[in-house]
Amino acid sequence: MAIIACFVSRKGAGEDVAEPATNIAQLTESVESLKDSFETHRYICSDQISTAVYLAYHLRKPVLIEGPPGVGKTELAKTTAEMFSLPLIRLQCYEGLDEAKAIYEWKYGKQLLYTQVLKETLDEVLQGAQGFAESVTRLHEFGDIFFSEEFLEPRPLLKALREEDGCVLLIDEVDKSDHEFESLLLEILSDFQVSIPEIGTVKASREPPMVFLTSNNTREISDALKRRCLHLYIPFPDADLEQRIIHARVPEIPPELRRQLVSFIQDLRDLDLKKVPAISETIDWARTLLLLHTESLDPQLVRDTLNVILKFQEDIDNVDVEVTTLTNKALKG
Repeated sequence: MAIIACFVSRKGAGEDVAEPATNIAQLTESVESLKDSFETHRYICSDQISTAVYLAYHLRKPVLIEGPPGVGKTELAKTTAEMFSLPLIRLQCYEGLDEAKAIYEWKYGKQLLYTQVLKETLDEVLQGAQGFAESVTRLHEFGDIFFSEEFLEPRPLLKALREEDGCVLLIDEVDKSDHEFESLLLEILSDFQVSIPEIGTVKASREPPMVFLTSNNTREISDALKRRCLHLYIPFPDADLEQRIIHARVPEIPPELRRQLVSFIQDLRDLDLKKVPAISETIDWARTLLLLHTESLDPQLVRDTLNVILKFQEDIDNVDVEVTTLTNKALKG
């Protein structure tokens, strides 16, 4: 039997923060209802994507989203948070990321300040103590104060576990982190908890976070991490899906121009490029053409705007000689 959770929307102070439980229940009744809701929020997705999110919600499993850059991996997590009216907590991964930046660290400045206060009141603290042993025992009574909740600075992963009504946790570009950092994630991904030596185990609040991890496949992710996640691969879309995405994101663009630019982009991806244009570049190009009051593609206009869809000068130079051919093909459909 599916578990339907009750979430509360995060809104500004003074606003009504109640979100009816039936809303989230209706969204997650089926894969189809979830897919329709994504489209309502202008995220056009495949059945595989909506199924993965549906399973992640009901099975309480993290989702590892792999695929080339710019195909909507990060946007999927952001749209899910918006759709479920949940706060989005994002951890951007990079080489050298450790628990102090990802999970928690101690407020060292505050600890030093309290240490100074303790020094200034040492006579008062030790008042009545007989001998060295009793003085040390008296000081030990204050030892754990400096490593208590009051001095703990939560970072994204710990913040996500402490969200009472749930959240969406986005661990972005996990492939850019080290294998050591992956090991730090295992306890959170499997049990929704972290172990802090000085305090103990901190478990997720009433509602565990929905966790999305993204990877651009710059390195192989460990088997241990993959075992704890549902796997989702988002490829470049076909022409029909990409047209629907452009229509959702840039609805003002004329249908014929939309067809032409998508056709051009699809053919461009078949070329040997350092970085082929992704969906994000297609959307940027659609907005560019709209801004330039374009009615139809022409070779000169394409050359003038190649820098919007191609990110390397080498690619621009290589495509330049093919522009006329690709443009004519796009015009003919």
